[in-house]
Amino acid sequence: MRITFVNPNATEAMTEQMLAQAARVLAPLGTHQLSGLTNHTGPAAIEGEADGQAAVRGVLAMVPQIDTDVLVLGCFDDPGLEQIRAAAAMPVIGLGQASFAMAGLLGLPFSVVTTVADAIPVIQSNLARYGVQAKVRAAGIGVLELEDGPPEVITRLIAEFKTAQADPIGAVVLGCAGMGPLIDQLQPHTPLRLIDPVGAAVRLALALQ
Repeated sequence: MRITFVNPNATEAMTEQMLAQAARVLAPLGTHQLSGLTNHTGPAAIEGEADGQAAVRGVLAMVPQIDTDVLVLGCFDDPGLEQIRAAAAMPVIGLGQASFAMAGLLGLPFSVVTTVADAIPVIQSNLARYGVQAKVRAAGIGVLELEDGPPEVITRLIAEFKTAQADPIGAVVLGCAGMGPLIDQLQPHTPLRLIDPVGAAVRLALALQ
């Protein structure tokens, strides 16, 4: 199966990070072809509604040239997801929607822990549109700070998970693609089930083959 990630932001390192995480998830699940594209006309990171809107036009321009079996929109905020689906010739999966679906399939009440406060209204709006109820919390970490998982980032995320336990919940959806590669460092520090958005998307992609 061919799975293509399109990164709506312009940071190539984030595209490579998503592909590496997807490859780790897919490794025990058979042989699949992964590829990634970066929207070089987008913002460096998507941290709220304005950034998401700024990214959509560039992604839409890329879609007609993409030949793949499943397209994954590589941003948790799912910017322009409906427009991109309408323009694409293949199924399109949003990281946010995939994560919420996975949490629902697990039957666990959950909260979302995202990066910055400006992302909260976008995610809340998406949850309402998808008919899902969950709290959204921000750890106060910039998207680009997540790369390589410095110790202070790990500490702040773990602290936010502890706060979220009072919601009460059984799972936390990691509200940024860049958090996925940190899951092995984070999971031992919380009893909550952590849901990686990249992993959720590729697993759902396989269900479409």
